Amino acid sequence: MLSIAVRYLFGRSPPPVLAAACADLAPAVPESRVRVDWPASRVALSNRLWGMGFVFPGGEIETLRLVRPLGAASAASLLIVGVGGGGPAAAVTRNFGAWVTGVEHDPSLLAAARSFIGKAQLTKKVRIDAWNPWAPSFVPKSHHHCLALEPLHGAQPEPILDGLASALRPGGQMVMTELTADTPLNPNDPTVARWAVLERRDPDGLVPGIAITRMLGRVGLDVRIAEDISARHLEQAILGWRVLLHDLQGAKPPRQEAAQMVAEAELWLLRRRLIRDGRLRLMRWHAISRTAIV
Repeated sequence: MLSIAVRYLFGRSPPPVLAAACADLAPAVPESRVRVDWPASRVALSNRLWGMGFVFPGGEIETLRLVRPLGAASAASLLIVGVGGGGPAAAVTRNFGAWVTGVEHDPSLLAAARSFIGKAQLTKKVRIDAWNPWAPSFVPKSHHHCLALEPLHGAQPEPILDGLASALRPGGQMVMTELTADTPLNPNDPTVARWAVLERRDPDGLVPGIAITRMLGRVGLDVRIAEDISARHLEQAILGWRVLLHDLQGAKPPRQEAAQMVAEAELWLLRRRLIRDGRLRLMRWHAISRTAIV
């Protein structure tokens, strides 16, 4: 299974050690048991793919690219929604000196983020908290800026966007990324159905990018940029996998680790296919609070 996924994802075969390790894994990973929450094995794999503490392609480089337009500095406070394993918070504090509050709803990622920030000795400038996407609540006007990394996963978008807007101080800025679908996905399509299982996501829950832009306007944000970053996203994903496969040369991964790679490789194969078909897009927004600076 992994050899097929890797061949189509990267245009070449996987290293022999990985192919051998995964050759008989299909029976051990039935569809009903493939999970995309964040067990320790998936957190560890993401650390290898995207960098320590990151759960998305590009890792630190992409985080800094997203944050740079905000003008984060040592006197600024930044709210990061979807902080993953803590990598984005550490990257921002180390590179810009900003005070960071990182929030995450997945318990495993939350624990990983707190552990990572503690070991990095960044607890004086970084706080990691839990949040609930289904009942979002942020302290009003508590942060200068916000970085929201795919915050709408599985929840109603407008209450989340309203909460994020309320957390900004007057004149505050927000950069957000999110997976969108300009036309409704067909849940009966085999590719969509399998992708939805692996991502644990309802295809009907994805909304068009223009709808999110309008919602941002309704909650008091002036959208300056709304762009499709799908191509960069896929390039970074392919690079992460190629580096991992190169590192695996000559080393046979344990069965559990190889099984996690099977599920993750299939997930990225399907996400790539849906993006290349134009059915999914990863978007970036840069918006500014309309509240006047007094």
